[in-house]
This record gives sequence, C-alpha cells and structure tokens, in this order.
Amino acid sequence: MTEAHEERQIVVINNIPPLDAQKGENLRAISLYGDITEEKASDIVNGLVYLESTSRIMLPEDPNDPDSVLLPANQDIRFFISTHGGVASDMFAIIDVMRMIQKNTCDIETIAIGKIMSAGVPLLAAGSKGKRKIGRNCRVMLHNVMAGYSGTILNMENELEEIKWIQDRYIDCLTKSTKLTKAKIRKMLRLQSDVYLSAEDAIKYGIADIIF
Repeated sequence: MTEAHEERQIVVINNIPPLDAQKGENLRAISLYGDITEEKASDIVNGLVYLESTSRIMLPEDPNDPDSVLLPANQDIRFFISTHGGVASDMFAIIDVMRMIQKNTCDIETIAIGKIMSAGVPLLAAGSKGKRKIGRNCRVMLHNVMAGYSGTILNMENELEEIKWIQDRYIDCLTKSTKLTKAKIRKMLRLQSDVYLSAEDAIKYGIADIIF
C-alpha cells in the first residue's frame, strides 16, 4: 500500500493597492482620543514632529507625464480629535508645535469626531484653514477655565492671576483661529457655564470649515 500525498498550495490574495508616495496617498495621521494630559500631549507632540520630519516627497512636475522632472512637495498631517478637554498648558504646547509645523513645513488637517470640548476646541480651530473637518454628530463645548486652589491669601491671589492669564490666552487662541471676537466669546461664557454648539454652529463661528 502506498501513502497518498495531497499537494497543498498557499495562495496569498491581496487586492489592496500599495500606497503611492509620489501621489501623496500615504496615510499620515495622529489622534487624540480622551483627556488632554501631559503624557498624551507628549505622545502627540512626538508624533507631529516625526510626521513633519517625514513629510517631504517628490512629485512629477507634470502629473500626466511620469518621466517629468520631480519636484519636492510636503504631505499634510491628519489630526483626529475627540476629547472632553484637559490641561490648558498641555493644549498650548500642542498648538505651538502645530503652528511651527504649519509655518515651516506642511498643513495640518484637523478632524473632529464625537466630542470637542473645553481645551479641545482651540486644537480643532488651530488646523489649517479650509482643512478643519467636523463630524455631523460631533458636539462642541466652550466654558470658562476651571481651577481649584487652597493656601495663603497671597498664594491664592497669585493663582487667580495665573488663571486669568490662561483664560485670556484661551480666548486669544480662539479669536486668532475663528470668526469669534473676544467680546463675543466673553459674552457667551458669561451667559452660560457651558456653551454647547452643534457642528453647524462650529462652521458658522469658524471653528471648523467642513462637515463630513
């Protein structure tokens, strides 16, 4: 009796087209999902800096002629955001790095999903103009800076001044990136402790550009 051997063949099926760097189709994305903390801010800053360092690609001068001269171009960075907010100083750190990259290297497309609240609002607004997107079901919320402190009267007065500075800087970030004026923001915050906005409102106020 002879033993029958069945031939086995391994077939690899791959119908996913490869990413084409010359067409700028590489997915270059980073995300913030959850509260803005020092650890998450560190991750985001490191991610942004890495993506900036790898943004340079070469594109043909004539897209219809693959043999045309290649010219340097920079790919955008996509930044997905869904957050209830968090530490203001860490939010400012991310925004400063975003602005540095936008000024020197490439655009940053911000994409709001789920919720954009408190310190998350200036992050969304800090994206490159025309490339700030928001989900139709995303909720946006603004409110005054929140803090708590105990100690001597002098220390509490000092901390109160610092809180006022943070509040003013928060408002400055929004006025530089949106259609909102300082007077409008202060009025909104005086009328309500938490100001909730729809995606449509975010477009109207210039916090975002596109609803997806």
